[in-house]
Amino acid sequence: MELAYIPSPSHGVLYLGPVPLRAYAFCIIIGVFLAVWLGNKRWIARGGRPGTVADIAVWAVPFGLVGGRLYHVITDYELYFSPGRDWVDAFKVWEGGLGIWGAIALGAVGAWIGARRMGVALPAYADAVAPGIAFAQAVGRWGNWFNQELYGHETHLPWALHITSSEGGRVPGYYHPTFLYESLWCVGVGFLVIWADRRFKLGHGRAFALYVAAYCSGRAWIEYMRVDDAHHILGVRLNVWTAVVVFLLAVTYLVLSARRRPGREAVVERGAADDPAGDETESEAGTEDETDAGDGEAKAEGAEGKDDAETKVDVTKDEKAEEGAKPEPKAEAVVKDTAESGKKG
Repeated sequence: MELAYIPSPSHGVLYLGPVPLRAYAFCIIIGVFLAVWLGNKRWIARGGRPGTVADIAVWAVPFGLVGGRLYHVITDYELYFSPGRDWVDAFKVWEGGLGIWGAIALGAVGAWIGARRMGVALPAYADAVAPGIAFAQAVGRWGNWFNQELYGHETHLPWALHITSSEGGRVPGYYHPTFLYESLWCVGVGFLVIWADRRFKLGHGRAFALYVAAYCSGRAWIEYMRVDDAHHILGVRLNVWTAVVVFLLAVTYLVLSARRRPGREAVVERGAADDPAGDETESEAGTEDETDAGDGEAKAEGAEGKDDAETKVDVTKDEKAEEGAKPEPKAEAVVKDTAESGKKG
């Protein structure tokens, strides 16, 4: 008997009348909103317009969902096209099954289309949304918890995941919660990208490349722990090989990009400085400049008045000095008369 473990939800669907509310879908939606919100803040901080990230995400998100589902269906085709299976299930995204590799690849195509329509360089956009994508993955992984899927080997650790469902070939028991491992890893990747971007001023797609490399380094060992059915190459799961190859590509891009174009883009979106918010800021700055100019003029006038006053005081002093130096006419006459009288006497 396990004294401590992570319980699994008894069900992953709530019904609002006839409408099913699936926890897996909610986790994906919350992750998308989180990525767009954080990406928008980072885009504005880099000098872009508010709303540009959301406008491009309108293209990137649907492409990413289709790509993620296609990768899952292609790599696990036997779940949908083998004898006894219903191929219609391939369209039931809400039941789980999105490959991050396909989601990023086709999502990048959608982002490229949206970026071209907005006149934005895709690498700059990718740098802005990179940590948000990592956090979105962290939230999305909890959808696997609700569906009781993608767990690891059996374990008796205190944080073991208790699987209770026997559907789809599951065996009830206690397993490594690989969904939790990957969720925590993605949170760490998101904060790593934010720190490195601030510290080293990453640009030209390097923040996104760092996210990819860091995610792949964790996904490789987490994927190795999983026990769900998967294709193997040389005894290693296909997704482990994919993580290794993508990791090497990301690191190569990081090194080559840093040599060719160091630093960050000076402008990420043309005309962003001409938006209403920018005009308002300039207007406020202009008002401050006018105020400063007025204060300067007032000070100058005060200084001139002070100089005039000092000049008048100096003139007055000089006049008084001159007047004091000259004897009064009456006094001079009395002195002269007295002298003459003395001579006569």
